Amino acid sequence: MPIFEFRCLDCGELFEKLFINSNEEVDIECPECSGKSFERVVSRTSHVMAIGAGASKPKITTKSCAPGNQCTTIDLPGYSK
Repeated sequence: MPIFEFRCLDCGELFEKLFINSNEEVDIECPECSGKSFERVVSRTSHVMAIGAGASKPKITTKSCAPGNQCTTIDLPGYSK
């Protein structure tokens, strides 16, 4: 049961949503302004990744996501569908 963090693109509010399973269809809205425009953000963690010889490194992308705010996306190497 993962918890995902989102940022409202209308008011900048950060909020979390618990998903019971990956097939679950949910209606997500900002709890502050009821906005429906948001993006998923990476939550801060204390996890440290070790990279062995010959391994691919994570790709880190930072962009402006709201006036005065920046959002960072981390693409981790490994299996993908």
